[in-house]
Amino acid sequence: MIKLNRRRLLAAGTVAAALPTRIFAQTSEAARPRLLQGVQSGDVMPDGGVVWSRADRPARMLVEYATTEKFTDPKRIVGPMALEATDFTSRVRIRGVAPGQTVFYRVSYLDLGDYKTVSEPVGGHFRVPPSAGNDVSFVWSADTVGQGWGINPDVGGMTIYEAMRRLAPDFFIHSGDAIYADNPLQAEKKLPDGKAWKNVVTEAKSKVAETLEDFRGNHRYNLLDDNLRRFNAEVPMLAQWDDHDVIDNWYWERRLDNDTRYRQKSVAVLAAYGQRAFREYMPLAGDLDGPMQLYRRFSFGPRLDVFRIDMRSFRGPNGANRQAMAGPDTAFLGNRQIEWLKGALKESKATWKMIAADMPIGVVVYDDWRSKSGSEAVANGDDGPPLGRELEIADLLAFIKREDIRNVHWITGDVHYAATHRYDPSRAAFTDFTPFYEFVSGPLCAGGFGPNTLDRTFGPEVVFQKVPPPGRFDLAPSEGSCHFGHVRIDGATGGLTVTHRDAAGGVLHALSLAPA
Repeated sequence: MIKLNRRRLLAAGTVAAALPTRIFAQTSEAARPRLLQGVQSGDVMPDGGVVWSRADRPARMLVEYATTEKFTDPKRIVGPMALEATDFTSRVRIRGVAPGQTVFYRVSYLDLGDYKTVSEPVGGHFRVPPSAGNDVSFVWSADTVGQGWGINPDVGGMTIYEAMRRLAPDFFIHSGDAIYADNPLQAEKKLPDGKAWKNVVTEAKSKVAETLEDFRGNHRYNLLDDNLRRFNAEVPMLAQWDDHDVIDNWYWERRLDNDTRYRQKSVAVLAAYGQRAFREYMPLAGDLDGPMQLYRRFSFGPRLDVFRIDMRSFRGPNGANRQAMAGPDTAFLGNRQIEWLKGALKESKATWKMIAADMPIGVVVYDDWRSKSGSEAVANGDDGPPLGRELEIADLLAFIKREDIRNVHWITGDVHYAATHRYDPSRAAFTDFTPFYEFVSGPLCAGGFGPNTLDRTFGPEVVFQKVPPPGRFDLAPSEGSCHFGHVRIDGATGGLTVTHRDAAGGVLHALSLAPA
């Protein structure tokens, strides 16, 4: 039970002056606000991070935090109102914490209905990035609840999140497709052996998402999983979005006039709803009302900088992707983001510079996989000099070489299998770049596919990949479709080790690199 008085709340800031003089926690549990979606943290900075939660009614967010698990040095923040306008989600930014400290926090909500009832607190923790040469580790993957594979209580739910949690990483990069707004669930999905995969199904997940409430419901569905909520409470997230956060292979100009599942035919409208729900439910820094800017550098001490980029918001229309000259139709990251990324990479003093992308560079991803036509990603499949969206990447890679920016590698998801690719100019049609690796992982809970064709423009070579058996398509999670990646950097030596892992955490492949 939380008891708050006016003196303690005033210590949290001037906003507390608006709270009542006395607040009583009622004894009836049913009458108290609840945090059904748990808590999560994200967008960690050198002095703190973002804490997120959701109330079940109009309420005021209250956050208590400390640098000891026993809360011997607590501080309090009176947070924002959680109202219908944000689907009762809310967040606060914790600041002023020393580098390397672990922040323990507890979130409660004050019921605005009677202005005296306070929820039971729900706790979590995250580590503030270090300033010294500490060890650093993180996990990454993509694609949650796709192709009709949802939360199955018979197998313990999405246990891959528990496998990642047991590694105690410093943070998690969700490389996109946090939801599958265009993939409804059925109560059962048949497995090849004749048995059934049994899904938890909610109203929002029983149809394609067309309204803001539908998209919000997709996010709430994932948070029904105990493994995910436990993981979120212990591992801060750097979140990205991709196509299924709206609809498969979307771009702003696209229309759905021939898709009978949708009454809303404008993808731009769907994308606006999808983006709003994504921003409400992910622990992102910044306000909800201005333009979304996902691209950002995150520093984790002298050994690691992560550059989160956005390959969805600024792209031109999908098409043949073979333009000889750069222009609006060849945009993928867009000029403003590219210039930011160049500057941030050049300024970085970190040993390792990891670009967190939501799509791979040299893997051919068709806009229409059935006819194998058009481009959804960067590669156009012609194996020749850069054309279309490849022009942007060629310019970026040449800049990295010209400025002698070392130890730059990429991590990504999207293609539903695990792989390590090495890009080398000696095998490439475009040669003005320094060799680098691209590490691909996923899905978290979705069907397994692949492998996709590699485009030779930038000279990729398969170092490792784990794909479904020949002839298999839409491999089930119970058949080994799911993967995640783990990166560990030794603070003393600067050595980096990347491991691909299965859903239980078993190591499939490991690669160790020394800094150049």
